Amino acid sequence: MAAVLNAGSNALNQIFDLELDRINKPERMLPAGQMTMREAWAICCAAFITALAIAAWINWQCFLLAVAAVFLTASYSVPPLRTKRHGIWANLTIAIPRGTLLFVAGWSVVKTIAQPEPWWIGAVFGIYFLGATTTKDFSDIEGDRVHGCNTLPVLYGVRKAAYLMSPFLIFPFLLIAAGALAGVLHGNRLLLVSIGLALSAWGSYIAYLILRKPEELSKENHVSWKHMYLLTVTAQVGMALAYLM
Repeated sequence: MAAVLNAGSNALNQIFDLELDRINKPERMLPAGQMTMREAWAICCAAFITALAIAAWINWQCFLLAVAAVFLTASYSVPPLRTKRHGIWANLTIAIPRGTLLFVAGWSVVKTIAQPEPWWIGAVFGIYFLGATTTKDFSDIEGDRVHGCNTLPVLYGVRKAAYLMSPFLIFPFLLIAAGALAGVLHGNRLLLVSIGLALSAWGSYIAYLILRKPEELSKENHVSWKHMYLLTVTAQVGMALAYLM
């Protein structure tokens, strides 16, 4: 469900970012003329409908979370909201569906979400994505500035934006350890504390890579991106193991 939903949100974003992508990413299928706008809309709608159908098949809680995710991802790209133009609001409308709601939806498959535990876990990843999502904006500065999308790198410059995002790569994972020690998280306590501390240390290393030469973030495929994706996957696997043991 999440994978198909992500496909729909990416398609929607590329439809409404066509003019930006002519500058930032001219090799993409729409600006390169390899796909028509009608084809892009067909893929977008099919992905959203399929994702919502899967969510409804799972249960009503997962469906409501998926609907909220669709609304937020649409508000990022689609006028009149188009939060991509409004600094930190852009980060929020990415972090909430892809961070918080995604993990709560996963929880809803096996348990009710009407308890603090899944939201605590979701908050950890939501706060992490609140900072990490800025990384995709560094290589898009030129097109974003031309078309009035005031992302953090456009508003504050590369160096200051890098400093602003760095704490979000480190401190959210300490909430895993804190939640385990406080009894909010009911997985294996030792493993949860270890995971939280290890991920925070890894986030510190990623922040170091970013702050060492922040101007290199404007290039695609910065080394920190690889680490952030790997950290996310490791965190997901680690949390799953903590609840299985």
